[in-house]
Amino acid sequence: MLITRFDPFKDLRELNRRFYNLSHSFPSVDVDRESSISGFTPEVNTREGEFAYHIDIDLPGVSKEDIKIDIEENTLKISGERNFKNEVKEEDYYKVETSFGKFQRNFTIPDNVDVENIDASSADGVLEIVLPKIKEKEKKVKSIEIK
Repeated sequence: MLITRFDPFKDLRELNRRFYNLSHSFPSVDVDRESSISGFTPEVNTREGEFAYHIDIDLPGVSKEDIKIDIEENTLKISGERNFKNEVKEEDYYKVETSFGKFQRNFTIPDNVDVENIDASSADGVLEIVLPKIKEKEKKVKSIEIK
C-alpha cells in the first residue's frame, strides 16, 4: 500500500496551471497602442534640471502649426493631429504611405513652476517644453520666546 500526503490545494493548482496555459495560447496584443482610436500616441521623455522641468515629445511628421498647448488649472495639455502622406509613382510601381491621427497628452504641473514663462520649441520632429522653476526664497526662521 502506497501512502501519500493529503494535498487540499491540488485541484486548485491544476486549475491555475490550465488557466495559465490557456491564457498564454492567445497572441499578445499591445493594449496601450490598440486602446486609442487613432493608434497614435507620441513617445514622451521628461527630466528635471536644476532650474527647470523639461518635456520632450517625439512628433515626427507633425508641423508646429498642428500642435496646441494649453494650460488649464494645474494641467498642461498637449494635443494635435498628424497627417502624413508619402506617394511614390514610378514606371513599374505605385506606393502610398499614410499616417494620421489625433493625439493628446496631459501633465500635472508642479507647484514650483513659473507658469507665465513656460517655453515651447519644435525642431526635427521633437517638441521641447521647458517649465522654469520658481526661485525659492530662503525661509526665515523666527524664534518665539516662551513666557
